Amino acid sequence: MAESREERLRNALSELVAKSAEVDAAAVVSMDGLVMASVLPNTLEEDRLGAMSAALLSLGERTSEELGRGELAQVFVEGNAGYVFLMAAGEDAVLTALVRKGSKLGLVLYDVKGAAKKIAEIIKAEFRIEYE
Repeated sequence: MAESREERLRNALSELVAKSAEVDAAAVVSMDGLVMASVLPNTLEEDRLGAMSAALLSLGERTSEELGRGELAQVFVEGNAGYVFLMAAGEDAVLTALVRKGSKLGLVLYDVKGAAKKIAEIIKAEFRIEYE
């Protein structure tokens, strides 16, 4: 039996969390804030993370565009206990990754970019199948 899109997305997120020990949690969120798949601890609410991710992405896109910085590549939030990365995963989704404080951000960013590319491919392949 073939894996569902959600299972393939969750596997990509699990790979990211396993590969990069600094990534505590991750989710794939649609542009309207719906969580498509996640690997989150029980302390985080999936719906809340989805809504906040969509809001941050929207604000980041608008800011980048209106201030003449071009198309948004990523949103980076730093708190005193860690970081939040939001990165486009194709045109229809965003990858949100929660990262530990003190992480080697260059290496984490490399892993997050790779996961975002893989997620975009999964979503694009699913879209082609639905509309062929």
